[in-house]
Amino acid sequence: MDYIQKGTRAFHKANWALFLAGFITFANLYVTQPLLPTFSEAFHVSPAVASLSLSVTTFALAVSLIIVSSLSEAWGRKSLMTISIFAASVLTLALAFSPNFETILVLRVVQGIVFAGLPAIAMAYLGEEMEPASLGVAMGLYISGNSVGGLSGRVIIGTLTDHYNWHTGMMVLGGISLLVSLLFVWMLPSSKHFSARPLQLKALTKTLLQHLRDPSMLCLYGMGFLLMGSFVTLYNYIGFKLMAPPYNLSATIVGWIFVIYLVGTFSSAWFGSLADRYGRQRMLLLAIAIMLAGAIVTLNGLLTLKIIGITVFTFGFFAAHSIASGWVSKRASHDKAQASSLYLFFYYFGSSVGGTVGGVFWMKYGWMGVIVMIALFLFIACVLSFLLKRFIVRQRITT
Repeated sequence: MDYIQKGTRAFHKANWALFLAGFITFANLYVTQPLLPTFSEAFHVSPAVASLSLSVTTFALAVSLIIVSSLSEAWGRKSLMTISIFAASVLTLALAFSPNFETILVLRVVQGIVFAGLPAIAMAYLGEEMEPASLGVAMGLYISGNSVGGLSGRVIIGTLTDHYNWHTGMMVLGGISLLVSLLFVWMLPSSKHFSARPLQLKALTKTLLQHLRDPSMLCLYGMGFLLMGSFVTLYNYIGFKLMAPPYNLSATIVGWIFVIYLVGTFSSAWFGSLADRYGRQRMLLLAIAIMLAGAIVTLNGLLTLKIIGITVFTFGFFAAHSIASGWVSKRASHDKAQASSLYLFFYYFGSSVGGTVGGVFWMKYGWMGVIVMIALFLFIACVLSFLLKRFIVRQRITT
């Protein structure tokens, strides 16, 4: 039925377009993360309160995903993704002129709402348009765009904040995002396997409940919550650790440490392909184990080993997220946008909860407390992985 196949021109255009869309979304979504120490000092707020500049955005994103992804069933995939990335870019420009922390939080809430127009819809687009054999690689490439965007936003804002101020950094990033948005519109092929249908709240509620009643999907949703909660917690508070004695690193250096995200570009695509070949659960458990190993290494006081640990942790996270998110698209036999939006609801809700609760652990127990919390999250994720396999086998037997 004319699905997009790996190696074709349409495959390259679609993946480049969604790579760029992921770049824009995650560059702007996490733009305040390296600024947490700056906000804490400039606005005289605690680290946990400063983290709200990210947590309120991911919470608004989580809540909005379900609604916006449902609108895409009626309005189309590409149109909503286009509105999302353009609006996000404009709001980053508006952030540059924020006079106080309260204004930042309000704008970040609005930005969280408009961000919802991309992640679940992009995953649904891939699930609908890609041939099954190419889906793992395509999903990995899309998520690699997320990692490149996340690192670029942090590097840009960190460097410009150190040399000028955070206002300038926001203006530059917003301008770049607007230009990249134009490329996305030009490159993304229109949907061929999407059929618009009226938005029906009763039917939407029924669909969401069907996904939530599926124990295997619940396991995947729980893993999204735990993986993202762990990831955001580590990156939220590593800046506080590295900018304090004995390291005393500048905002520029801390920002450039996020170049580590490049390993996520590699691991997401690689593990997505490995999962297609060797099995999703096996590769998912391996990725989680890599995350845990990296987190433990960061406990070492030597700066070099700490950075190595962050690198290993990041490698494992993007690999695990690539597999789990792709698994959701494969497991959902209907209403893929809603299935993906539920995964991302729990994923970003985990970001909000983990990012803020991690601040309490940081203030009370230091870096050791942060790592203990992350280890607990990852242990539960492993348990869910084994339960997922059991539920899938049981469903096969009963059907």
